[in-house]
Amino acid sequence: MPQPSSPAGAKEARLFRNNRSQAVRIPVEFELPGEKVLIHREGNRLVIEPVPSRKLLDILRGLKPLGAEDAFPDDIDTGLLPLKDVEL
Repeated sequence: MPQPSSPAGAKEARLFRNNRSQAVRIPVEFELPGEKVLIHREGNRLVIEPVPSRKLLDILRGLKPLGAEDAFPDDIDTGLLPLKDVEL
């Protein structure tokens, strides 16, 4: 029976058992960032991809800057009691 052709850049890896789960040793050149991955099937293939980072700094970096139309209104404190001076 002929061997199926491998995609360019493909590398063979070993499967092993880790308790009741099957695991795969990922070669160093295919290492993924982080500590968690998402895994799903596409036909007879398994696709493994890093979990998108949800760190606060990454979220803040992704926000678009506020423009003049997004500024707080000048009358935001209308109707509030006057401020009291506090001595520390």
